[in-house]
Order: sequence, then structure tokens, then C-alpha cells
Amino acid sequence: MFVCVENACRSQMAEGIFNALTDKAVAKSAGTEIAMEINPVAIEVMKERGIDISQQKPKVLGKEMIAEVTKIITMGCTKNCPLTPKKKTIDWDIPDPKGKNKQYFATVRDLIERHIVDLLRQDNLIK
Repeated sequence: MFVCVENACRSQMAEGIFNALTDKAVAKSAGTEIAMEINPVAIEVMKERGIDISQQKPKVLGKEMIAEVTKIITMGCTKNCPLTPKKKTIDWDIPDPKGKNKQYFATVRDLIERHIVDLLRQDNLIK
């Protein structure tokens, strides 16, 4: 489970990247104060990688979601994200690209991708 505040940029990109890189596990994403839609710039920079997140929708993080996942990765939003079980939670200090230019979004996407590749290698889940 990838979590950021609005579930419109970072966590949505992470979900898309994770699911594109492995078929041995499934990622989900959610937020605490969800946006109305996925950020269009996030959709655009993900298309550059051949990953379509345009049909994804922001989702509210709920207790049921937390209970059904094995890992929770907060995307640098520990102050705004609810407390999650420490044994399940990892925080990646990923900057929020909201309001920034396309190049900044691409830089954040690439940072997320590097973290995900490392995670998948650690867990022997990479394709």
C-alpha cells in the first residue's frame, strides 16, 4: 500500500510502477485527504514510461485497507498520514510534485521507481 495525502500524484505513480514491474504481488494506493482526480501531469509522465494510470481513482485510506496489506509505504507524508502499524510501515521521504513543472514530476517518478526496484529486489519480486 502506497500512501500520500491526496492520492493524486506520488502514491498513484508508485502503484502504477510497482504493478508494471512485478506480477508476483499487487500494489494499491490511498490517501488521507483525497483529491478529486489523478493529477494530469502525473498521468503524462507515467505515459512516458508506458504506464497508464489515467483510469485510476483517488481512494481514501481505511482501516480495512491497512489490515489487508503486508507493507505500507508512506510517501513523505508522515505528519499528515494517519498512524499506521509501525511493523508494517516504511516511510520514503518523497517530495510532493503538486504544483511543480513536468520535469519535477519526472524527477519524482524516477525517485519512486528507484525505491520500488530496490524493494522488489529485496523481496525477490522483480520480473
